Formats: sequence, C-alpha cells, structure tokens
Amino acid sequence: MNLDRIVERFKRCSEPKKRYEQLLWYAKKLEPMPEAAKTPANKVNGCVSQVYITADLKDGHLWYQGDSDAQLVKGLVAFLIEGLNGLTPAEILALSPDFIEETGLKMSLTPSRANGFYNIFQTMQKKALGFQIGTSS
Repeated sequence: MNLDRIVERFKRCSEPKKRYEQLLWYAKKLEPMPEAAKTPANKVNGCVSQVYITADLKDGHLWYQGDSDAQLVKGLVAFLIEGLNGLTPAEILALSPDFIEETGLKMSLTPSRANGFYNIFQTMQKKALGFQIGTSS
C-alpha cells in the first residue's frame, strides 16, 4: 500500500528539517486543483490555512484532489492524496489515524498544523463514507 511506503519514508527521517523538506517535495508534486473545485463544500474545516479536498469514485476506487494556500499544509494534503488514492472507500474507512503518529511529523508540526493534518484525513474519510453509503444500497 502506498500509505505504508510513505510512512516508512518519513520514519527514516530523524531530523525535523528533513521531514519538512519531504513535505515540500510532496507539495511540489501535487497535481493542480481546478479553481472551480475550491468551494465551501470542499473546504476542510478546522485548518488555519485554506484547504480543499475533492473525491471521485471510479471503478470502486477513490481518487482525491486537494490544495492549500500554505506550502507545508499542501505537502500534508499531497502526502494523504498519494497515500489514499486508489483505495476503496472501505479501505479508507478502515484506516486509523495512528499512521500520522508513526511518521514523526506530529513532533515537527505546530499543534494547529498537526490538528489540521487530522482534520484533512477525517475529511477524506467522510468523503469515503459518503461514497460507501451511496454505493452500498
């Protein structure tokens, strides 16, 4: 699973500076999100910066897009998109946010950013739940 690979990559970074560099690298790789998708319905609540997440279901698998006005947060968004894209709604809902602790990022991030990371993940799970409810009928 992509998420496991990404978490391992961050676990190997012992220095907070290296973790930041890794996040900024993810931010640069993030596909641009269409401006039209940056609507209140796609906004992540509980983040200090502006964060948007969309999700599409294709052949039973979720594909996210996202953006943020802050580079570091954009890196967190990219990290989650890279880690969760292509999974089924059930797989995403089964994930525990423990992987966030495992990355060691929580120690490197300010409390509001760490909280934002959880909020972004929870928003992605809520979108997955919406698709699961929609497809399980």
